[in-house]
Amino acid sequence: MPPPRRNQHAPATPTGRLRTAFSMVTSPQFWKSVILDPERISIMACILLVIEVVLNIFVIERVRYTEIDWKAYMQEVEGVLNGTYDYSELKGDTGPLVYPAGFVYVYMIFYYATQQGRNIKIAQYIFYLLYIILLMLVFRIYIKTKKIPPFVLFLSIITSYRVHSIFVLRMFNDPIAMIFLYAAINCFMDGRWTLGSIAYSFAVSIKMNILLFAPALLILYLTSLGKKGTVIQLSICAALQLLLGLPFLIANPVAYLVGAFNVGRVFMYKWTVNWRFLPEEIFVNRGFHLFLLGLHMLLLALFLPEWITYFKSFARLRQVKDDLFSKQKEKPTKKKSNDQKQMKVNMDVTSRLLLLPLFTANLIGITCARSLHYQFYVWYYHTLPYLVWSCPFTIPMRLSLLGVLELCWNTYPSTDMSSAGIHVCHIFLLLGLFCNRFQSRPTETEVGRAAM
Repeated sequence: MPPPRRNQHAPATPTGRLRTAFSMVTSPQFWKSVILDPERISIMACILLVIEVVLNIFVIERVRYTEIDWKAYMQEVEGVLNGTYDYSELKGDTGPLVYPAGFVYVYMIFYYATQQGRNIKIAQYIFYLLYIILLMLVFRIYIKTKKIPPFVLFLSIITSYRVHSIFVLRMFNDPIAMIFLYAAINCFMDGRWTLGSIAYSFAVSIKMNILLFAPALLILYLTSLGKKGTVIQLSICAALQLLLGLPFLIANPVAYLVGAFNVGRVFMYKWTVNWRFLPEEIFVNRGFHLFLLGLHMLLLALFLPEWITYFKSFARLRQVKDDLFSKQKEKPTKKKSNDQKQMKVNMDVTSRLLLLPLFTANLIGITCARSLHYQFYVWYYHTLPYLVWSCPFTIPMRLSLLGVLELCWNTYPSTDMSSAGIHVCHIFLLLGLFCNRFQSRPTETEVGRAAM
């Protein structure tokens, strides 16, 4: 009898496996794939997390903190802690309190954690941890969608001084709202609708810019959950807003609604980043504001049919996945495990059908905003690589768009050129997304193939 054949597929000993792993990670081909292959983006994400852990400590310890709104935030929160629930009486050095109740509760925690807001260093390290949490949520989105090359993620995360500053040197509330927004998107991708709605509504309660995602989210609810399910999720969102705002609504409902959800507030011209090239009299003109609102509605209407197609395809795939998983229970364990793994990969990629409409709706809102301030960059910064790679542009043009936007947002004070540059980039992005919709539309055949 001949001797049994040895297994040729794997090393027989731990030493052999270690040698194989070392050979792989020292291979130029491996690192090329880590840089270029979207399938390897999880490796790049881990590398970036390690770098950011170290980099942000360096920023906190070496770069001077600049006071902008932190003191005012603490003054507003202190007013609530002193028993004032009338929004018309809550104010800080920079003006009245203009954020919803969720903001108050979050910064109330910071107030106690930082010795009544006096220990800035502790506050910076709290925001440092929050920044790492945001990156983990964003990285999970990019890992699941496998949309962009890893090197783009590396460039976008490492090179933005402005975003690092918004977190650990300025401690604005904008990034806190975005953390809950990305948490909500992760929940929606996983089909956890109620948890996602709670996270989304809480994000809105911190800052209203999160409502820019609402038009696309409403279509997502309708196509995935139907009318009844949509009413349930909207009720959850509304109930949370009511619960959070209850003490202020009892004290003075009009002051709370007008102060926290004032969509007609006129911004100061000296702080605008996106309309510097306009004369101030046009910037504050109500007719100009109405024009921007009309443009916003028009752009949403132009993209709406495509969003419906994307969301319907996403909903159908989720249903196919659920049906197939219910049948897996009757199969042998080993075969079931392999089938589930393959199906998970396919469903992860179809998360793109959910993301693009949400990110595009936000971009449209930002493009038509009456004013953008420097901290507003974080509203869409982490979605830009995804949006740019969803356009039919060459790689040099895609990188140029990201680079020009970064340059414009880092120009202080803003100039006619930097403001115009932001709009030019936004227009290119919207044109690219609009023109590419026919090429990237998921067909019935593709939808069926993805579920196989």
